[in-house]
Amino acid sequence: MSEPAVVVGPEPARPDAPAPPARAPRRRRVPLGTRLRRDWQLLAMVAPGLGILLVFSYLPIAGNVIAFQDYNPYLGDNPWQAFTHSNWIGFGQFQLLFDDPAFWDAFRNTLAITAFQLVFFFPLPIVLAVMLHNLLSSRLRGLVQTIVYLPHFFSWVLVVTFFVAMFGGAGLLAQTMRDAGMQPWNVMTDPDTFIVLVTAEAVWKDVGWGTIVFLAALSTIDQSLYEAAAADGAGRWRRLWHITLPGLRPVIVLLLILRLGDALSVGFEQFLLQRDAVGRQAAEVLDTFVYHFSIATGNYGYGAAAGLFKAVVGLVLILAANRVAHLLGERGIYAKS
Repeated sequence: MSEPAVVVGPEPARPDAPAPPARAPRRRRVPLGTRLRRDWQLLAMVAPGLGILLVFSYLPIAGNVIAFQDYNPYLGDNPWQAFTHSNWIGFGQFQLLFDDPAFWDAFRNTLAITAFQLVFFFPLPIVLAVMLHNLLSSRLRGLVQTIVYLPHFFSWVLVVTFFVAMFGGAGLLAQTMRDAGMQPWNVMTDPDTFIVLVTAEAVWKDVGWGTIVFLAALSTIDQSLYEAAAADGAGRWRRLWHITLPGLRPVIVLLLILRLGDALSVGFEQFLLQRDAVGRQAAEVLDTFVYHFSIATGNYGYGAAAGLFKAVVGLVLILAANRVAHLLGERGIYAKS
């Protein structure tokens, strides 16, 4: 006689068995029309800024095409006709550019000024922000911030005029040296110290403004960390090294990467105003080179080639710096998800 079949059912759940992980509910995608109707106030608020960015930053990129032309703005009745009638010369403008000694002089000056300011200017807003953050009196902190922020709103014409009045041949420093029986030193016309002069002008004008980002970063550091470190016997310098600087490190790396990406743009008006006083060999940078050798002469394709070269070098620098930041464990300006 055959045995009855045994039906195997699901094993009863053990009371101590862990529950299976809950599956996250899928988010239903909101239609585009619904999002536009929901957020139209925010979109209207950012529309003017996006329009300015589009008109003054993205549309001019299309003009780089004339770097590959012998562009003549007088060949037609409008810029489009001038573009269509201009001859294509490929990399001819770049060949002329790289064979020009004046371009390499401007390139070397730009790199030298950038490197000098990275060493002697970039750390100063960090130092000033830490000093302001440690001031106990809020009234004194507000007064100092107002004083150091104010020069940022001065034009470069006013800044250079102020330095001429202080350090020029007839300025306060020269007059004081004459009264003391010493030979006056005209700082404003000395090409050997021009790099120090322009860095000092930039520091006086923008060091206070540069502290804003670092002060905002300092305000996000948990104050309980300082209290716990002080309770453990950590002094002021140890708290600065182990709490303040690590808290500022992401912001420092981000701004350093952005500064390297803009390494070939050290300024225009500041150098244009002082170029004749110290000479082209000391004061010519890439921005003034484009003005004098392209815009002033009507050779727009030549200037577009120089501008495109500067943009490509800046892109390479910012990508390389961001890669180094990733290798050091920092997020940088972007990170792969």
